[in-house]
Amino acid sequence: MARVGWVAAWLLAAGTQGCGENDAPQFEARCVALPRLPSPAQVVVERAFAQVDIEGGVALVEHPSESRFYLVVKSGQIYTFTPNDPSPELFVDIEDALMISGEAGLLDLEFHPDFAANGQVFLSYNAPGGAAMLSRVSRFSVTSDGSGVERDSEAVIIEVDQPYTNHNGGDIGFGPDGLLYFGLGDGGSAGDPQGNGQNTDTLLGAMLRIDVDGAEPYAIPPDNPFAAGGGAPEIYAWGFRNPWRWSFDRATGDLWLGDVGQHRWEEIDRVLLGGNYGWGVKEGPECIGVDTCAGDFIDPVAAYRNAGSASVVGGAVMRGNTVPAFEGGYIFSDFYDGMIWHVPLDAGVAGKAEMIGSDANGIAAWTLARDGTLYGTRYQGGLVRLVEGEQLAPVDEFPRKLSATGCVDVEQPANVLPWILPYDINLPFWSDGADKQRFVAVPDGETASVDNAGLVQWPRGTVLGKSFSIDERLVETRLLVRDGDGWVGYGYAWDADGRDATFVDEERSDAAGWIFPGLRGCPACHTDAAGGPLGTTVAQLDRQVLAGGTSVDQLRHLADLGVLASAGDFEPLPQPADPVSAEVAVRAYLHVNCSPCHRDEGTGGRADLDLRREIPLADSGLCDAPSAGDLGLTDPRIVVPAAPERSILLARINSDGDAHMPPLATAVRDAAAVELVQNWIAALADCPGA
Repeated sequence: MARVGWVAAWLLAAGTQGCGENDAPQFEARCVALPRLPSPAQVVVERAFAQVDIEGGVALVEHPSESRFYLVVKSGQIYTFTPNDPSPELFVDIEDALMISGEAGLLDLEFHPDFAANGQVFLSYNAPGGAAMLSRVSRFSVTSDGSGVERDSEAVIIEVDQPYTNHNGGDIGFGPDGLLYFGLGDGGSAGDPQGNGQNTDTLLGAMLRIDVDGAEPYAIPPDNPFAAGGGAPEIYAWGFRNPWRWSFDRATGDLWLGDVGQHRWEEIDRVLLGGNYGWGVKEGPECIGVDTCAGDFIDPVAAYRNAGSASVVGGAVMRGNTVPAFEGGYIFSDFYDGMIWHVPLDAGVAGKAEMIGSDANGIAAWTLARDGTLYGTRYQGGLVRLVEGEQLAPVDEFPRKLSATGCVDVEQPANVLPWILPYDINLPFWSDGADKQRFVAVPDGETASVDNAGLVQWPRGTVLGKSFSIDERLVETRLLVRDGDGWVGYGYAWDADGRDATFVDEERSDAAGWIFPGLRGCPACHTDAAGGPLGTTVAQLDRQVLAGGTSVDQLRHLADLGVLASAGDFEPLPQPADPVSAEVAVRAYLHVNCSPCHRDEGTGGRADLDLRREIPLADSGLCDAPSAGDLGLTDPRIVVPAAPERSILLARINSDGDAHMPPLATAVRDAAAVELVQNWIAALADCPGA
């Protein structure tokens, strides 16, 4: 067992958790089952065309002149229906021509601008061939009665070899100029390994623009940036990772695009002729792997942090006054968390994005109909329309002051409320040198269990809390709340007078440089892959603590209090001053600070790493592995034995700004960790198995 550590004050006897009302201070809550922060509901989605319930829908396209819609299904089918007769009928099936994988298949349909005269439609799909597959756009003729497509009329317009099976993009559309636009991702894998985003000699990672009527199979518009040479002449703009969905503003002709991010930022771009949007060097507003990045890059007009699972779905600029409050603004959403966002426009200039709704989960595409209705296509099946939702706004019962949570006695913060259990851990996550007080509140009569991986499974209603102090000044208290939908994190910034703390919704910093992660920051570290809370594992809790002036086994004490069931046998994490080898200490540090993201199915960056301490060094991806970015080092690798000066791992821990790891809610380098990692690398003779 480890040494005795600090704990504010333990309950003196088992069973005192549920003190009577007369013994306790009066609070609006008792720090359990806290109400969830109300989701924005200025807009909501409602079911549309209930008879259309087909899984795999990736696009909805309106006929250019008739009141008719076409549902594009990734598996190769297109179904058509009318609002008056919403019974879908098969329009075409090209499944036999497709390469179908996670992101690949039939992706879009577009009508020729002169469809009434020529009866031509264009399909974007993935076909077998090339290194992994092909991204193809083909022209087809519609049957004379308009009920289907003549399969034997296919004429391939453009094909692009894809090196991997993800980041295909695939959206197509005719612009106000009558030219065909085709959005392509960077080729796939992770981290743009081929550098396609910034390579203008390839069609990958770019928005293409071609003239399908000027020549066979197409002509190059003379004002394309590389029409006269210097790059691929089809390119209109470049620097994109995965432009899944985009659209033109029907009033101004502006091109708005949602570029799916890697692990930190999802972004919205307004795409200009010849614009470079930075991917491969930038993600969202930040440089990748370096503090500064030179280049004539166009910043996104809106960006939001990836909170663990995110995929932006580009929408449309609202025209038609169906949702008057957001007329003329751009609306988009996220496929995973379902948030609906609005970018207000002022004379065509984008402003800050705001969340206006929350129920767009699984919507793969948005379509602005001629009448101004914004329709969403759910990949799991079904269509929805966006409507005003003010009348449906939920009652706000969320405690926006820490004093209303019942988790901390703000008048005497060092005191422990009767229903609160403080706890301590072996190896804290680096938090800019802050001191931390940890506590848990469990609903009466409930007991936490331990799973096979040694992660404590807290019952619904549990609140885990942590208060941060710098030089004995309280700066923030964070709460992780387990409700029916999983874990939700909330942060409270202590007021300057120290008398209370106020809820923080968006990431920001105070005058002293302390970073408040905001709503989207908590799940970025407390990832689903890591199981949510980071500190409540048996390996962290297995230690001695003080209770009533006596050293006790913390796990046994929690069990005696009826809060935690008996735990299995797991190796404790070392405490910072424990006499362990440098490798054990380094692997423990990386496990706590880095493995929540860098692990199997984690969200961690461009490097293929698994930094859990139980993963052998030879299998971790650390030693002599290629790096993503060089950070100014000569011939870098992630870890180069006996060469700290070439090791990206050390450089990241020792960096400031965007290159710094861990990347979120920290601005101060961990000097002790820098020294530890530097000494370990210097003493590392070679890589295991080398």
